[in-house]
Amino acid sequence: MKTIKFKSFTSGSCGNCYFLGIFDETDACEAGVLIDAGYSPRRLKKELAREGLAMEDFSAMLVTHDHNDHIRSLGSYCKHIRVPVWTPPELARALAHHFITGDYYPFCRRELAAGWNEIVPGRIQAQYFAVPHDASSTFGYALMLDGYKFVIMTDIGRMVPQAMSFAKQADTVVIESNYDLEMLRHGPYPKILQDRICGGHGHLSNVECAEALREFVHPGLRNIFLCHLSEHNNTPELAYQTSFEVLKELYTPCAPSRGMAGYSLARTGVEPGNVLQGERIPRLCPLPRMTPSPMFIL
Repeated sequence: MKTIKFKSFTSGSCGNCYFLGIFDETDACEAGVLIDAGYSPRRLKKELAREGLAMEDFSAMLVTHDHNDHIRSLGSYCKHIRVPVWTPPELARALAHHFITGDYYPFCRRELAAGWNEIVPGRIQAQYFAVPHDASSTFGYALMLDGYKFVIMTDIGRMVPQAMSFAKQADTVVIESNYDLEMLRHGPYPKILQDRICGGHGHLSNVECAEALREFVHPGLRNIFLCHLSEHNNTPELAYQTSFEVLKELYTPCAPSRGMAGYSLARTGVEPGNVLQGERIPRLCPLPRMTPSPMFIL
């Protein structure tokens, strides 16, 4: 049986980098993609080796935007690894003139068209959607891996309809839960930076993330990963609890089915009695800021 696996290497202002792959029955990686390049190739190679993987196990990269914590090592990847780097045209133009990417990005530059694009032929497709953030241009991605639907949206100042639409169809969603508003307002950041963070083109708060979750949770959703947590204005516990409170409201225990405890998804418009016997609450997990996560089986 094929499995989809996901791993975060670092997630936050210190750097961002994620691996997503399709694995066969022997646990060998058949196709993989790297999302963002805020983690050095040297460290990535060591961490992949710990999982029994190699640099050859991903054959495409996606980049969300051109802030340093997402592209810090992109020039090195283009120089030494030379896998295709896929972005929308607007971001490709920005990266082509960015001092970090160096002279090697043109060799790896690939531009995504509107709609679905095959970034790993026959196995992985990607579609982009624009999100508000104060970079040159910022995007989230929906990916299809042999039919499995994965959505990632990091550094998103506020939820937008297209992001919500993709999340409502996804098996797994990676979404920003950057800050707790009280910690931000009483923390070390100057007022101008606080306003930038919570002004709609900065980052998504715990509460905003939880309210988005309230809208996009659906019966087929299996995993929710909270990414890009602030080191100074958040804690994993606060991020988790804020979203978990919404999940508790949406899912209520129901009578066991075939000996298994079940849940019903309570949502406006769901007819009484139309319960989802045996449905599990989606896994909810904050991603570590500066250390690699486990390799998650999705």
